[in-house]
Amino acid sequence: MKRLNIDIETYSEADLLKSGVYKYVDQSSGFEVLLFGYAVDGGEVKVIDLARGEKLPEEIIKALKSPDVLKYAFNAQFERVCLGAYLGEYLEPESWRCTMVASLYLGLPGSLAQVGAVLGVEKQKLESGKDLIKYFSVPCKATKSNGGRTRNLPQHDLEKWQQFVSYNKRDVETEMEILDRVSLFPVPEFLWKQYAEDQRINDLGIELDMELVSQAIKCNEESRDKYLKRAQQLTGLENPNSPIQLKEWINAKGVQMDSLAKAEVAAVMDQVSGDVKEVLELRQLLSKSSVKKYVAMQTCRCSDGRAHGLLQFYGANRTGRWAGRLIQVQNLPQNHIPDLKVARDLVKSGCFEAVELLYDSIPDTLSQLIRTAFVPRSGCKFMVADFSAIEARVIAWLAGESWRQEVFKNNGDIYCASASQMFGVPVEKHGVNAELRQKGKIAELALGYGGGEGAMKSMGAIDMGLTEEELKPIVDSWRQSNPNIVKLWWDVHKCVIKAVRDRQPQEYKCLRFTFEKGILFIHLPSGRRLAYVKPKIYRNEYDRDEISYMGVDASKKWGDISSYGPKFVENIIQAMSRDILAEAMSRLLAAGYKIVMHVHDEAVIEAPIDASLEDACQIMSKAPEWTPGLILNAAGYECEFYQKD
Repeated sequence: MKRLNIDIETYSEADLLKSGVYKYVDQSSGFEVLLFGYAVDGGEVKVIDLARGEKLPEEIIKALKSPDVLKYAFNAQFERVCLGAYLGEYLEPESWRCTMVASLYLGLPGSLAQVGAVLGVEKQKLESGKDLIKYFSVPCKATKSNGGRTRNLPQHDLEKWQQFVSYNKRDVETEMEILDRVSLFPVPEFLWKQYAEDQRINDLGIELDMELVSQAIKCNEESRDKYLKRAQQLTGLENPNSPIQLKEWINAKGVQMDSLAKAEVAAVMDQVSGDVKEVLELRQLLSKSSVKKYVAMQTCRCSDGRAHGLLQFYGANRTGRWAGRLIQVQNLPQNHIPDLKVARDLVKSGCFEAVELLYDSIPDTLSQLIRTAFVPRSGCKFMVADFSAIEARVIAWLAGESWRQEVFKNNGDIYCASASQMFGVPVEKHGVNAELRQKGKIAELALGYGGGEGAMKSMGAIDMGLTEEELKPIVDSWRQSNPNIVKLWWDVHKCVIKAVRDRQPQEYKCLRFTFEKGILFIHLPSGRRLAYVKPKIYRNEYDRDEISYMGVDASKKWGDISSYGPKFVENIIQAMSRDILAEAMSRLLAAGYKIVMHVHDEAVIEAPIDASLEDACQIMSKAPEWTPGLILNAAGYECEFYQKD
């Protein structure tokens, strides 16, 4: 046996979407494997009815444990973790292959049903599955008609159970057909190595300070109750948290507001006073969702005290970057409280009045403390090592923007250097022309991928003190200062157009553009490639050639997505930055470091007290062989709880 295709149906009292698969199989969840659908070496699909007493054949159990048999499943992490719990044995991830990752690698959707539909496979996923899963795989509500039971077993509806067996079998058939299609463009082996490393990081998980978590939730509940009662007292409304009721009350006070969105509330705060001002302040406090991540921590924490499965490999399928799951560590609020440990200790000890007395806002304080709920295991410390301005370095290297590379070579401040280049005067962070650094920063954040005045506004340029009149000159000045980056945008644009129109490979710097079997591929120097399905050329409103392709859009639906040179460059730079991080993490793991989490461009390492941060940063700072001349720099810090340095 060389290959095993697998799909399982399971039962657990835990909510899979909220808790994640690791909590789903945890000791207290009542977890069971109900059906085991499989095919050996692409042969006939069989289903083992475990719920009704059938047993896994010994050869299948051996195959699940064998490093020499490749196990394929759609979202293979689920099958691997569930079957490991069922067998009572850790299943090594190196011999598992995820068909979902293979689909995402080709720019296809991340759901089995969507991929099957897009590829037009003969055996589509059965639509009856949702109802059957709801009936057999999750607890049911006790009623008189069902005799007060809280779970449906096969004997409660044998006809439905047979449908469930058929559903399980069809899923394996659908996955096998999808695998046959996507195998035309195989995932590189080095990427499967990264997948296995990712799985081990998720398996290890990260410890949570549950005392802080529970106290933060309690503090939030008490403060919200206090704010709500005060708002009721001021307005006379039964529910002052209702936007409709509150807007009517505010309008009756002579203040016209079209909505109570955060931006509009903030815009009128300086124009109101008295009760209206206080009510709007209370509205801002009540609308801050500072506690949701704490609740997510409670929900997904396992019996080992750790949260697992917080990162999805290849979650962003246009770049291959990781995506946050469950607690969403990719968008944690920053912390700016100078005495962070004091605020943390006050919340943890339940001194909520002191928190309110010493800090401006309880919701904001709780929000800033979210990071600190991640802690190293006893006897360890966190070492956080991250790349400095990774995307800015990569685009400067790829474009050949020499003045930028000189800044990085000398460990300069890119915001100051950019402002200096744009305005033709020296700029120092806390010295001469320091006020120009902010304009350089906004320009750097907004303009690197073809952004203009709108991008600057969305980055908060107006809120940071820039005027409407300043925006266009800043855009023009930045582009004039970075001619090689601007050239990179439009050279890539031309390569994409020619590759699609002429069906001929295009070579540009270390990149290659090809059109194969209806897919545009951008070959990266790492050996990975980005995929754009069914690309088409069209004329835009400026009578210029642009590209559209099929993909999962912002509404999570499969449809046309328009793109052009600067956007493709953004994909390329983010993808290359991702590959640099992946290689750095591989080196850290090979050196024995335990990565418990990684966020964007930083790795969080759980290390012994005597471990060397400098060594970890040096390992990260090494540029890959496929980026000759790239100047990388990784810095770091140590902490007793996770925080932003």
